[in-house]
Amino acid sequence: MKDNKRVLLVDDEVEFVETLAERLRTRDLAVYVANSGEEALEAVDERTYDAILLDLAMPGMTGLEALEKIRQIRPEAQVIVLTGRATVKDGVKAMKLGALDLLEKPVDITELVLRIETAATEKTRLTA
Repeated sequence: MKDNKRVLLVDDEVEFVETLAERLRTRDLAVYVANSGEEALEAVDERTYDAILLDLAMPGMTGLEALEKIRQIRPEAQVIVLTGRATVKDGVKAMKLGALDLLEKPVDITELVLRIETAATEKTRLTA
């Protein structure tokens, strides 16, 4: 069996999540979904991922709060922040909290897959 990269997609916009998850699955990625920061923390507690795609603007626990807690649970986690309304301040804060990258929605799928590959390589390097 092929070793598919595991990706956790965290976003409260269900239609966006379903569409992006399907597009990533057609590129041989194993995609897991969480629709809130709380669900993301449960998912991260249960298994490791090669990359975590995290929306910043979510109701309840924000993406920044989730990012901080994810990094506490899994310091090696490679988080790529996705946002439709990024402020420079939030982007800087996400990077300071350990995000690998920040991409704006709508995201170019080819670019996103390249970033996921980079994240997987970095995670492998950190855990080797």
